[in-house]
Amino acid sequence: MSFFQSFAWTAISFLLFTALVAIISAWKTRDDKLDTAEGYFLAGRGLPGIVIAGSLLLTNLSAEQLVGLNGQSWKTNMGPIAWEVGSMFTLLVLAYYFLPRYLKMGAMTIPSLMEQRYGRGTKTMFSLVIVVMYSILNLPVILYSGAVVFEQIFDISGMLGTSKFVAVAIICVVIGIIGGCYAIFGGLKAVAVSDTINGIGLLIGGLAIPFLGFAALSTATGGDGILDGIRYMIEADPSKLNAINAWDAPEPEVPWVLIITGMFFNNLYWWCTNQSFVQRALAAKSLKEGQKGAIFCGFLKCLGPLYLVIPGIIAYYLPTIQDQLAAAGDRAIDFAYPALIAEIVPAPIMGFFAAVMFGAILSSFNSVLNSASTMFTLDLYRSSINPKASDVQCVRVGKIYGTIAGCVAIIISPFIMNAGGITTFLNSMSQFVSLPVLCTILGIFLFKRSPKCMPKVITIFHVVCYGAFLLIKPCYPGSDNPIHYLYAMTVLFPVELGIMWWLNKYHPGDVYEVEDIGAVDMTPWKYRHIVSIIGILLAIGVYVLFSPLGIAA
Repeated sequence: MSFFQSFAWTAISFLLFTALVAIISAWKTRDDKLDTAEGYFLAGRGLPGIVIAGSLLLTNLSAEQLVGLNGQSWKTNMGPIAWEVGSMFTLLVLAYYFLPRYLKMGAMTIPSLMEQRYGRGTKTMFSLVIVVMYSILNLPVILYSGAVVFEQIFDISGMLGTSKFVAVAIICVVIGIIGGCYAIFGGLKAVAVSDTINGIGLLIGGLAIPFLGFAALSTATGGDGILDGIRYMIEADPSKLNAINAWDAPEPEVPWVLIITGMFFNNLYWWCTNQSFVQRALAAKSLKEGQKGAIFCGFLKCLGPLYLVIPGIIAYYLPTIQDQLAAAGDRAIDFAYPALIAEIVPAPIMGFFAAVMFGAILSSFNSVLNSASTMFTLDLYRSSINPKASDVQCVRVGKIYGTIAGCVAIIISPFIMNAGGITTFLNSMSQFVSLPVLCTILGIFLFKRSPKCMPKVITIFHVVCYGAFLLIKPCYPGSDNPIHYLYAMTVLFPVELGIMWWLNKYHPGDVYEVEDIGAVDMTPWKYRHIVSIIGILLAIGVYVLFSPLGIAA
């Protein structure tokens, strides 16, 4: 065995790429003023469009997506592309509607906007809930899911001669410490720069996977080259390539109706009002750069099916891993992607791919940790605990909180292995806060006379109704399949908008006008319309391709 096929080379190439990202991030932030709140938490409002696009993409991408979406396509069909391609439309809403208003108001956090409009009580309520959710739930799951991916692909427990629990715990510590260093000591800009570099690596490594897979599929089925692998996948079962599912399709399939309703509403929360995502756009040096970042990210999301969905289809057909998947039993849906990677990635580039995967996991962790630190410091500490705190004090508190939250996440994360169904539980839990947050922010912009009690009314109504939906678990007519949870979002969102309109009209509060505080240049990107039209056509084209009108005929 040559040196370039050995584990030593894999380890060296992994460390070299990981170190390169750290060195570039440190160099790019060497002159930044990290002793001010704006410099530390919002990168001094100086992020360009390409950095925003890369950071948005990597913040959204996690090990759960790489394994989960490919696992769903392995089990069902191309339907999971809805989570990727559908994001183009909500990112355009961010660029055209939300971002101009955020930057005009000089927003630093989403809860700070709530305080301006509805008072400190509303901000404190949402801040506390979101910070706790980030710190105790989201961060440990990111660490655990990332550790499981590395354990499954690289057999860390076998290398170290330990149990899987110990291996997962060790990987969680490594990811937690490195990710914490970016978020705690480098601030948002270090996070965003590392995200961009890892994003480039992910596009190179991730986009190589389907082509390596097609080549392996061709070889395993008697073909000759990548095109024969593609041809085999298309001809074997065209319905496997269909992304348009029936209206009553069971989970994890996404019914076509939800693509333009419940999923769109859900994505509005994630891309337009979720702190860990929006914080990147809030740090834009101008409206033009912010719009570039959001729109460019939409294009990157349209490439998502290549590395987040199609590899699952390849795993479904590749003969050489079927015994492994059969042995995995009920866990096969989470083993399909790792098994494919271990089978098709050549040893000489496995280290690079491991570094890219590590960067994606790291990005999700340090992005959420930075956002949690930002919200705790600016929306809880400076607002309620020490209103007179200086910027230096806030930055110090942010670092202390980030350190504590990171340590807590590291301690909790390995034990998730023993808490079956935790990911499903967390996904369901996020829906309890998604629409209340979205409606609260929309209320600032849509209704000038909303009463200050509006967020609390919407939150109580939503929690009661959505909780009842989960408890009752209604089924589709004439079927035993539970109704998809996004149908609840489809119904609740317009109802909650109606409640907001009624409160604004019949129980009005003081008139509120959004003011421009001159935080950044508000000149929009002049090419936004034409580029957005191209993006919309691209998204529609992807859906036509993977439909009965295209290769799924």
